[in-house]
Amino acid sequence: MATLSEVARLAGVTTATVSNVLRNTQKVKPATVQKVQEAIAATGYRPNLMARALAEGKSSMVALVLPDINNPFYPEFVRVAERVARHRNYFLMVCNTDERPDIGRAYLQQIAGTLADGVLVLHTGISADDINELKTRRSPIVLASEEQVDLANQIPHVVVNFHRAGEIAGQHLLALGHRRIGAIVGCGLEGMQLGRLNGFKSALAASGITLDDAMVRNVSDTVAGGHEATDALLAQHPDLTALFCTNDLMAYGASQALADRGIRIPQDISLIGVTDIQLARDMRPALTTVALGIEQVATISINLLLDLIENPAHEPTIVHVPDPVLVVRASTGPVRSGA
Repeated sequence: MATLSEVARLAGVTTATVSNVLRNTQKVKPATVQKVQEAIAATGYRPNLMARALAEGKSSMVALVLPDINNPFYPEFVRVAERVARHRNYFLMVCNTDERPDIGRAYLQQIAGTLADGVLVLHTGISADDINELKTRRSPIVLASEEQVDLANQIPHVVVNFHRAGEIAGQHLLALGHRRIGAIVGCGLEGMQLGRLNGFKSALAASGITLDDAMVRNVSDTVAGGHEATDALLAQHPDLTALFCTNDLMAYGASQALADRGIRIPQDISLIGVTDIQLARDMRPALTTVALGIEQVATISINLLLDLIENPAHEPTIVHVPDPVLVVRASTGPVRSGA
């Protein structure tokens, strides 16, 4: 395997110059860059990233810790974050916890400040105290769109207005004349998605409607969870005219349960979700949902992390993303006549 010295000797430059070319610095003349690149191609040289990290105290690697790569939200988030990181000359490492906070803590303990220059934490249930303790390693950690955040003033955090998302969903169903509405709420690692549910309840309360606990089902954030909850709600409340799901994955499960029962969407029951993943667009009928702006959230989150790596003096930082937006598709319609 070719060495840095061999590349330098063939190009007629110093090893420091080769290193500067590899780091894509602006210090090297274009003619010299071309000579070095030709020497790299001729020798087949590949840089030892681990050795470089040890020598420079910087890995150019960032980690994204997430709970469940099977949930379509996370691959969509990862795709955007990886693109932004690559554009800024960083590699992105994805760490899946299988919804186990202990695995998430182990990742943070092992990679923060060692394999990764910084870590982006996404919906993992890792306690704020644990995260705050690990910050002492001088490796920034950023929370991205966590639904319940303790010590938010001490931990960099990208804030999504989940309460407003639920409120928007409630207002939309009310505007269509729905009053008998069921709610399917995803149980995250630290409890159900309270922000979305509370926002939904607030919208109903503003119209004089109280959402009874019997009309709410708390299930896993999965297709199966949405299916199970829909079956349970309809068994007890066959007169429902609409369903609110706190994420699109459960809404997809709900749509399957309704189809199994021969219930038409939206003629018999309207269905609305939250998130706006690709699946929401691909469903038939296409899902009305409240878009959280995955691309915006991912872009802002990874850029915040990289900014803190390159200039840690600004930590902690709280960034609010734009409010969620209603995306009306074919799964919601006016309440059925006589309902």
